[in-house]
Amino acid sequence: MGVDERAIEVPDGLRAWISGISVATVNDHGRGQTMLDEPDHATTLVLRAVPGQGGELVVMGPRTRALYHVGQPGPWCVKARLHTGRTRRLLGRPARELVDQVLPLSAFWGEPADRLAREVADLTPGSAGDLFGQHLADALPAGEQGSNPERDRLVREATMLLSAGTDGVAAAARRLHVSERHLRNLFVDGVGLSPKHFARIDRVRTVLAYAQVRPWADLAAEAGYYDQAHLTGEFRRLMGVPPAAFRRGELPTPTSCHAPADTVPLT
Repeated sequence: MGVDERAIEVPDGLRAWISGISVATVNDHGRGQTMLDEPDHATTLVLRAVPGQGGELVVMGPRTRALYHVGQPGPWCVKARLHTGRTRRLLGRPARELVDQVLPLSAFWGEPADRLAREVADLTPGSAGDLFGQHLADALPAGEQGSNPERDRLVREATMLLSAGTDGVAAAARRLHVSERHLRNLFVDGVGLSPKHFARIDRVRTVLAYAQVRPWADLAAEAGYYDQAHLTGEFRRLMGVPPAAFRRGELPTPTSCHAPADTVPLT
């Protein structure tokens, strides 16, 4: 394995906001290898640090397609994945403005975000993850904005229905007693994606979890695709290569991993 990654227990004060925290470093076996950032319907807070050079805390919005980059030992990162629908309350901006963007958290929280990065970036990866979670919990009140419990509930329940793979958008809307249009508007605002796009990403993430060990036809059925051809088409669009090529390791040309300052401006 080219990446050493471990999960961190989410502090009690963050469990309503964060679905998981992990810390990852590229080891020597990963040097020069192609690393994958999967498509993801969640917004993620990422602290990326380079030993001796500090680090930066950034917001990665929902990622609609896979990204491939070259493994570089040395830098490490802590990732805190937000619960779907929590972006507006935490950052004060709708998730639709963050899709496929990487932005400094200071654009939303100001100096507290920079201070948080400084407090954790000089630590070792082994201790940074735990302290990052605690510091983030302490900083949380500064980012709690735009509360709308009913909207949050509808988005949360809709994501659960769509992730289960048994309900399409129309069925989910009926279960929630809202129109498809209203559900779509809530979803785009709270998640950043349409319900259908959310479901596509959720399906491909299910496939990726078993892509190296399970037959494609079985994965297609279990992930909620109509058939294997449906899986192949969506996989190619989101991953950049067909499933068979992905399994063989024939991946798109990777790019250099972005440095902390290489962010997309908020517009």
